[in-house]
Amino acid sequence: MEDDQDSAELRVRLARLQLEHDDYHTAIEAMVAQNCDPLKVQRMKKKKLRLKDEIIKLSSHVIPDITA
Repeated sequence: MEDDQDSAELRVRLARLQLEHDDYHTAIEAMVAQNCDPLKVQRMKKKKLRLKDEIIKLSSHVIPDITA
């Protein structure tokens, strides 16, 4: 039962991170369209990339490796 709860919590966290990643994507596109400071855009891209890395790490825990 605890494994199910842990898995559910991981899935919720993963969904939140994916939403946040999508928000960063939208914000970056808007910043680029408005010719914002390239340094600010670069910082946003780095944050988005860190989120993606975290999403990939969490995904490996939520979605089992089928090649085994």
